[in-house]
Amino acid sequence: MPLIAAKILVGFVVGVLIGMSGVGGGVLLLPILIFGLKVPAIVAVGSDAMFNFFTKIPAGLLHLKKGTVRRKVVIALAAGSIPGSIGGVKLLMHIRHLYGDGVNSFIKTAIGILLIVIPTLLLFQRKIEEKVVNRPPTTKSFAGMMLIGLFAGFLVGMTSVGSGSIIMMLMLLFYSYQPKVNVGTDIVHAVILTGVTGFLHFRLGNVDPKLVLSLLIGSIPGGLLGSHLATRVPMLWLRRLLCTLLLITGARMLWA
Repeated sequence: MPLIAAKILVGFVVGVLIGMSGVGGGVLLLPILIFGLKVPAIVAVGSDAMFNFFTKIPAGLLHLKKGTVRRKVVIALAAGSIPGSIGGVKLLMHIRHLYGDGVNSFIKTAIGILLIVIPTLLLFQRKIEEKVVNRPPTTKSFAGMMLIGLFAGFLVGMTSVGSGSIIMMLMLLFYSYQPKVNVGTDIVHAVILTGVTGFLHFRLGNVDPKLVLSLLIGSIPGGLLGSHLATRVPMLWLRRLLCTLLLITGARMLWA
């Protein structure tokens, strides 16, 4: 019971932080699962992907209802991200076949790199947005979006990180959409990507259903509270603090 309560509490805290800061759940949850709850890295990745799938469904449905989703972009991204995710998962399975539990060290290194790269990008996101806000629309390239999806899908398959943060940043850099359309499109695509990734890991035994359920139980009220608090706290400073903590965590993973 104490362990279940701890998992629910982790879900609650992560839900609050996501609701308050908008920072992706993968980068916040994985370090806590691996370092705090001592979950094997490969199980943490699979469980995190499944957790992200369920938590993104309500937001995705809301954006579809509001009309802030470019369906063709979702299809283009998914055309790349699904095979990318399959490739990422297969690489993990190949490494596990060759090195056994050594796959967990590989995953920690990959996550450590992402925990340095993604928070760094998030710290400069506002400046990037200011530079591209008046940029003329880019020619919409199906192939280009497929490549973005392929790259992000591969990362998500290996680490469960990147379904939101990486794709959002790449879409921001290479395409011109309204911010709310960028967000809505990204979330709906993330439902597909994390759903496929979570299912693949589940079939391979890399998902702990009880862990996912406990996290979801905590994250739902946590997300509601975080959204309520978002207008009452200095979000910019909270975001900077979280990014700094993630950078430190990423460095620890690489040099542990």
